[in-house]
Amino acid sequence: MTEPRRDNVLVVHWHDLGRYLGAYGHSGVSSPRLDQLAAEGVLFTRAHATAPLCSPSRGSLFTGRYPHRNGLVGLAHHGWEYRADVRTLPQILSESGWYTTLFGMQHETSYPARLGFDTYDVSNSYCEYVVDHATQWLGDGPREPFMLTAGFFETHRPYPPDRYQPADRSAVAVPEFLPETDDVRQDLAEFYGAITVADAAVGRLLDALTATGLDRTTWVVFMTDHGPALPRAKSTLYDAGTGIAVIMRAPLQSGQSPEVYDDLFSGVDLVPTLLELLGIEAPADVDGMSHAAALATPTRSCTPVRSEVYTTKTYHDSFDPIRAVRTKEHSYIENYASRPLLDLPWDIADSAPGKAVAPLIGELRPERELYDLVEDPSESHNLLGRDATDEAEAIATDLALLLHDWRLKTNDVIPSEFAGTRISARYTETYLRNHGPAVTSRSAIAADRGIEDDHS
Repeated sequence: MTEPRRDNVLVVHWHDLGRYLGAYGHSGVSSPRLDQLAAEGVLFTRAHATAPLCSPSRGSLFTGRYPHRNGLVGLAHHGWEYRADVRTLPQILSESGWYTTLFGMQHETSYPARLGFDTYDVSNSYCEYVVDHATQWLGDGPREPFMLTAGFFETHRPYPPDRYQPADRSAVAVPEFLPETDDVRQDLAEFYGAITVADAAVGRLLDALTATGLDRTTWVVFMTDHGPALPRAKSTLYDAGTGIAVIMRAPLQSGQSPEVYDDLFSGVDLVPTLLELLGIEAPADVDGMSHAAALATPTRSCTPVRSEVYTTKTYHDSFDPIRAVRTKEHSYIENYASRPLLDLPWDIADSAPGKAVAPLIGELRPERELYDLVEDPSESHNLLGRDATDEAEAIATDLALLLHDWRLKTNDVIPSEFAGTRISARYTETYLRNHGPAVTSRSAIAADRGIEDDHS
């Protein structure tokens, strides 16, 4: 292993965005600063979260380990925490000589000191507050090398119009999986408006890097946790649920060319990739694969780093165990409990799209699902239905064996229906007893989410 390059790292992460940026083809979304960042860096087109909900997906992004391997199989505000032996990216970098600091959102723990940052302020995660403090920190001449993490509450629900000016409703593209109604279109316009506000805040951070000259020595990483808070997106293992925006820009002094990276990339791959780019050896217990060598050879003709990604859901607002394996050609899903077609989390159930689809999702979901991603990218026709062909069954068998092997290798144990429902209830009851019944994930203020230790 070579001596570590002493590059800085700026990580910006948002809630519930999916890939809703202009750079990903959403022409009605106004996101000029992130689109520019994508044009200057690496745009990952097939990045997937390990889970379609906040804490488990973020846990993988910051540890390089699957949710059942790091302990975060459910939401932090329902009482789930990292296991004691888990090391995070900021902790690893701090131990390697980087100064690590966090402003704003984190959704991995009720005890931020456990995250491994040298300093943190998680008291307020609205993008304006985060950027005000992060830009001041940059302007004060930070100790280098550093890892600065800026966590935005945006674009989590709600989207109040006095904070986020809604976009023009006529510019909104209603996805195939939602009904075309005025209320749904208005809800999406409000979502688009929140994106635009948060995008401008990212622009302020990037401008601060430029003004201080730190853009020449700083990796910029932008990412979100999972898909948007819409039915058949967030909390599902379809592409709309686990597909995430990931953009990386190398330090400008490196001279690295822009690239569109079309290979599969899992949330567990971020930690080993960043560590190798910085010249640091990844811990042996990291599950992910490094893409650093592939990123260094944009004209590569070598074998892709990975041929499939694995995604999971166990607990959201209830016990709902699902696992999936995804290749470039197919997605295969196993549903382990009898549930409605969509099990809507509370924030989506209360929304206009949630209310619009509620009458349509009472039918029980199938035990297995297979989709042809080339012919059916929106995953609307399950090939394992009554008209399943021998070819579809053969493909499903191969993918089921892959999924089974991965579950064995990673020690993925799914509780029974009896145990899982009671575990879910017990965690939530215990957390609320300790933190109070008003705790909610729909607030950018840490104290509202039961987090008392909001400053280091």
